[in-house]
Amino acid sequence: MASVSASLNLPMLDNTVSADSRQQLPGDATILLRQAQPADIPALLAIEERCFVTDRLTRRSFHYLLTKAKATGLVEVHSGAVVGYALVSFHSGTSLARLYSFAVDPGHRGQGVAKRLLAAAEQAARSRDCIYLRLEVRRDNAAAIDLYKKAGYREFGVYTDYYEDHMEALRLEKRLGHSGPSAPLGGPLVPYYQQTLDFTCGPSALMMAMKALKPTEIELGRKLEIRLWRESTTVFMTSGHGGCGPFGLALAAARRGFAVDIHIKDNATPFLDSVRSDEKKEVMRIVHEDFLDELEGSGATVRHNTLSAQDMADAVAGGAIPIVLISSYRIYHEKFPHWVVVTGADDRFLYVHDPLVYDRHHAHIDRMNMPIPKADFERMARYGKAQLKAALLLRPQPSDRATDGSAD
Repeated sequence: MASVSASLNLPMLDNTVSADSRQQLPGDATILLRQAQPADIPALLAIEERCFVTDRLTRRSFHYLLTKAKATGLVEVHSGAVVGYALVSFHSGTSLARLYSFAVDPGHRGQGVAKRLLAAAEQAARSRDCIYLRLEVRRDNAAAIDLYKKAGYREFGVYTDYYEDHMEALRLEKRLGHSGPSAPLGGPLVPYYQQTLDFTCGPSALMMAMKALKPTEIELGRKLEIRLWRESTTVFMTSGHGGCGPFGLALAAARRGFAVDIHIKDNATPFLDSVRSDEKKEVMRIVHEDFLDELEGSGATVRHNTLSAQDMADAVAGGAIPIVLISSYRIYHEKFPHWVVVTGADDRFLYVHDPLVYDRHHAHIDRMNMPIPKADFERMARYGKAQLKAALLLRPQPSDRATDGSAD
């Protein structure tokens, strides 16, 4: 488990209580707010049974979250009995935390337990330099929604058919701290699309950008995802099916009427050092040369320079959508090339949609508008031994903008 120091100060609303201190309740009871341990799992399972009819966490899930996951568990204990818990998960390479699960025993509600645990969860996120805490809550859970909104959370979306009983989930978030804007600054609102295949991050990123710029013309779905991959794949890359390079993705965007700039150091074949076979290298070269030939007259522009994080922020402010190649290592601790979409920016962060939902303990909410410090993003926006830097800037064609501007 990614632990928080035992000396972490956990704010208890009007006062501050350390993780190993106690408060007196009416009568002889005392409360203790501390980190959850594997020994607490039986008590946590009992709370799950009393609080939820569906979507309960299992013993295996609790054990993973408390021992292996990048997460922190917090419990409130009354006279030796666990009466509530909060699980907060963190995401490598980002400044985003998620309130993964949160419950208070029904017999101890109305005593401030939920407020204290929520404040402690926020402090745990702050201690990891997170600037946003996000969560999902059932639309019919009025008491929880009221708690969150009074604590400063804002609704930013809805998941339909989210829970086992098909109830919707409201998506809420809170900016932790007081500096900076309360939401990403930028141009078009970029929808989220999750890639459905291991090798389609590039097409999925492109789809999100295209949908933002032409919302009525682009239909998100697997058919388009696979079609874009067929048009832009390098055929081979690392192992298995080939991913997509900047030139193929740019061509696919240009064919659909978008203005696109490719920012890359030179016209060398990308990802060539990711394969060992000479035969595969030769196929990749042929595919790349064909892309370069097609780029002539396509309307796409190749610019032999690279973009800084601030350049991308400026592009977003000007209405462009950057699609950026990164190394996945800083987020997933695995070395594979990966495409993401920059959705907004402020003075400190770029905000990014990542099309990859990595495992069952993560959800779309973890991959949308992820805040990444600009300096960190510049370090991750390069791939391989050649330190390949590549980005596309997607815009509507000037004629499209003129048409939009003249509409009544």
